[in-house]
Amino acid sequence: MQMWLSAGILLTLAAIVFIVAKWGNMRMVGVTPVRTLTFVAILFTSGLDVGLIMFPLTEFGGYANTGANPEYDFTNPLAIEFGFWGFFIWSFYFLTCFYFCVIEPKVKFFEISWVKFINNVVIIGTCAFTAFLLLSNLPWYLPRLGDGETIMPVFYLIVFAAIAFSVYSSTDLKYVRILSISTTWMFIGLIFFMWGSAFLWGNSPMAEYFEATTMLGGYFANIQHFLFPINDYHAFYLFWWFAWSIMIGQFTSRFVGGLKTYQVLGAMMIFPSIPIALWFGVLYHYHEAGLDTSGIRNIAMVFVGVVFVINSLDSLIRLYTDNLNISSKRLGKTKYFVFNFVSLCALTMLFKIDFLKIQWVGALVIGLFYCCLGYIFYKKMSHVRNIESSPKENKLDYTKIESSN
Repeated sequence: MQMWLSAGILLTLAAIVFIVAKWGNMRMVGVTPVRTLTFVAILFTSGLDVGLIMFPLTEFGGYANTGANPEYDFTNPLAIEFGFWGFFIWSFYFLTCFYFCVIEPKVKFFEISWVKFINNVVIIGTCAFTAFLLLSNLPWYLPRLGDGETIMPVFYLIVFAAIAFSVYSSTDLKYVRILSISTTWMFIGLIFFMWGSAFLWGNSPMAEYFEATTMLGGYFANIQHFLFPINDYHAFYLFWWFAWSIMIGQFTSRFVGGLKTYQVLGAMMIFPSIPIALWFGVLYHYHEAGLDTSGIRNIAMVFVGVVFVINSLDSLIRLYTDNLNISSKRLGKTKYFVFNFVSLCALTMLFKIDFLKIQWVGALVIGLFYCCLGYIFYKKMSHVRNIESSPKENKLDYTKIESSN
C-alpha cells in the first residue's frame, strides 16, 4: 500500500510542477466565482474536519516518544503535527481544484459512467468517515458523559444530529456559503479563547507560546521527510488527504474568482496553514504545560468540531447529490433528507465496525488519478495542450465580481 501511496504522491508532485510551468499565469475562474476571502473561507472549512480540533492533543505524546517511535526523532512533535495537517498537503487540493476548474471541462473524464460511479462512492464514503471520526473522538473529549472510552448513546445522537443538520443545509447553496464564513470565524474565536485561557486570564507566561510556535520551523527545515510516508500512521493521513482531495477539488473549483494559477497554489498552501499553525501552537502549550482542558474548553472544542463536520458534510452532500442528479428540487426535500440521512448514518456505522477503511478510499482516488492521466494521453492530449484559459462561459460571472469591486 505504501508503494501505491508513493506513486500517487509522485504523480501529484509532477502534475503540480507541470501545471505551474504551463499555466502559471492563467486566471482560474469557476462556475460560481466569489471574492478571494470567501474562496479561502470555503476552502478552509470544507477542506478540514473534526480531526483538526480533536486529534492533536491525543497525538503529541506519541510523536514525542521517540523511543517507541524512532522515525519521529528528526524534529519536534509540534512540527510533525503541523506536517500532517499543513502546507504541502494542501497542494493536493490545488491539483484537483485546477483540474476540475480548467481541464475537466475539456476532458470530461468524470462524466464517464463508471468514473462517475466511483467518484460518488469516494465522496459518500469520505462523508461517512468524517462522521465516524466525530463519533470515535467524542468519548475522549466529553468524559463526563461516559467513562472516556465507551461510545455512549448520547454520542450517537450528537453525530446523527450533525448529519441531519448537514443534509438540511445542503439543500441551498446560500447555507453552504454562510456556514463556511461562520465556521472560519468560530475557529478564530476558539483559538483566541483557548489562547486567552492560558495566557491572559491563565497563569502561563506569554513567552512560552511564542517559543512553541518557533518550533514549527522544524517542519520547514525537514519538509523532505513529509513528502512520502514516514510510517503507517503518516500513510493513514496521506491516504486520508487523497480521499478528500478529489471531492474538495470538485467543490472548491466552482468558487475560484479570477486568481492566477500560481496565486491559487500559494493561497491554498499558505492561508489555511496560518490558523492551523496558531491553533497547534496553543494546543501544544496545553500539552506541554499539562493544562486542564475539561469543562467549558472541551465543550467549546467539541462545538467547533461539530460545526466543522456539518460544514464539510453539507458541501460534500451537495456535491454528490448534484453529480447523481438527486437534488432536493428533483426528489423533494422530504425524500432528499431521508435518503441522505439514512445512507450516511448507515455508512458511518460500517466504518465503526471496521467494514470500511479510509485507506481504501484514498487508494481508489490514486487509481482514478492514473486512469485520468492515461485517458488524457490516449484521447484528449490535443484538447489539454490547447487550453489557454478557464471555460469562457465562466468569465461572465467573474466580470460581475470585478465590476463590483
